[in-house]
Amino acid sequence: MSTPAHRSAEPTSPRPDLTVRDDGSITDRLVGANRRYADAFTDPGMDSRPVQHVAVVACMDARLDLHAALGLELGDCHTIRNAGGVVTDDAIRSLTISQRALGTRSVVLIHHTQCGMQTITEDFRQELEAEVGQRPAWAVEAFSDVDQDVRQSMQRVRTSPFLPYTDDVRGFVFDVHTGLMREIDPAV
Repeated sequence: MSTPAHRSAEPTSPRPDLTVRDDGSITDRLVGANRRYADAFTDPGMDSRPVQHVAVVACMDARLDLHAALGLELGDCHTIRNAGGVVTDDAIRSLTISQRALGTRSVVLIHHTQCGMQTITEDFRQELEAEVGQRPAWAVEAFSDVDQDVRQSMQRVRTSPFLPYTDDVRGFVFDVHTGLMREIDPAV
């Protein structure tokens, strides 16, 4: 597979409360953390409509803490995440539901520096086919130029016939070293 070889299976700074031990899996640890969370949980009394009427499409990269980076609170936005933060058919599906059924009007797209999608190619599909005997139906959506991919994603949102609100669509690249976002000009 064309996956980054430099990544370790172990986190760089393991959290003792979530680290896998001989007595259980990481999923068991997550379920335990949820129990502790639920013990202190108070129903905020909100519905599924985002308070800020915004949907954020971003990469699934674990280094992006979107709520903290954007100053958002629980209930403020819909968050749609996938590999690369690319606007795919499924992202359009989620955005369509977000806008038409749940009241969002703005779309913020966030890619980031040092994205893993820049380390693989579309050959990933053929490699999967060779390995498992079936080619995936989905496109990898790998890219080499993060700015251009943000532009492409903005264009996909703006031209989708399913999305009624396409005037407030903005794209950014989050720098994983500084935490700052750089806005991408869609016209370049």
